[in-house]
Amino acid sequence: MSVSWPGPARLPHDPPPDPQRRVLLRRLLAGTLAGGVGASFVAQGYRFGVTHEQRALTGLTRPVRLALLTDLHYGLYIGAGSARRWVDATLAQRPDLILLGGDLVDRRFAGAQGSRPLGALLAELGRLRAPLGVYAVWGNHDYGSFGRYGTRRLGPPVTDWAARREALRLALERQGVTVLLNGGRPLRDDLWLGGVDDLWLGEPDVAAALRGAGRRATVLLSHNPDVLLQLPAQPGLTLSGHTHGGQVRLPWVGALQVPADPRFTAGWVQGPQGAPAYVSRGLGMSGLPFRNLCKPEITLLTLTPPAT
Repeated sequence: MSVSWPGPARLPHDPPPDPQRRVLLRRLLAGTLAGGVGASFVAQGYRFGVTHEQRALTGLTRPVRLALLTDLHYGLYIGAGSARRWVDATLAQRPDLILLGGDLVDRRFAGAQGSRPLGALLAELGRLRAPLGVYAVWGNHDYGSFGRYGTRRLGPPVTDWAARREALRLALERQGVTVLLNGGRPLRDDLWLGGVDDLWLGEPDVAAALRGAGRRATVLLSHNPDVLLQLPAQPGLTLSGHTHGGQVRLPWVGALQVPADPRFTAGWVQGPQGAPAYVSRGLGMSGLPFRNLCKPEITLLTLTPPAT
């Protein structure tokens, strides 16, 4: 025999249900849920991981391990503590080569007046060491930090932005980080690294970055993956960031917004001429201080000679 429980009976002296109280409770519940979701989004923005990838690269005669860190956005929602954890995690991987893919800073750089606003970041980047070196390229937010353009947060544009760019380049160089501005160099007898200026606010020159590569395997570092639309057919590899992987992704929907060709949102992609590329989800945040279903990453990429 089954017995059903009708629930607590309301006594005659109990007050009638208050509809306003029910509305208030619903709003409190909705606010609590929204707050929990918001806290989760913020927390996801700071929980990074190391992504391990491997790819054969034409021209290599022996393997090379490189670490790609991009879109640090230091100074906006990112401070010295985050930079320290990223550097520690990178050094723990013991890569042969370390690459910084642009948007390093999101804070107005004082240029000739000194690097104090970025001193903590420069100190952390100065700890990066790898046998083949540490290299970087500029991104569009770096140009905002130079003063190439203005925002309410950064302040108005400045006329000496090019001098500030050079000052930051020299400050990075003193820390052991070489900025490639449409240039390249041989890292080994079988490996060439090229780096191009930002696609939106700089003057990128892919040909100049790859000039001198010869028959070496080539790695091209470009902040914006849309550079793939300008590449000739070539067997090298392009490494980019810029997109943050969309930063906020929803189930069954994907990225809500991507500041590049949507084909190049994140991970392994291919340009129209068949040029392969890896687009990192990056480490920092811009616009809003959170991520969802888009974990920040340091990419550890092992490049190997093609199978024979």
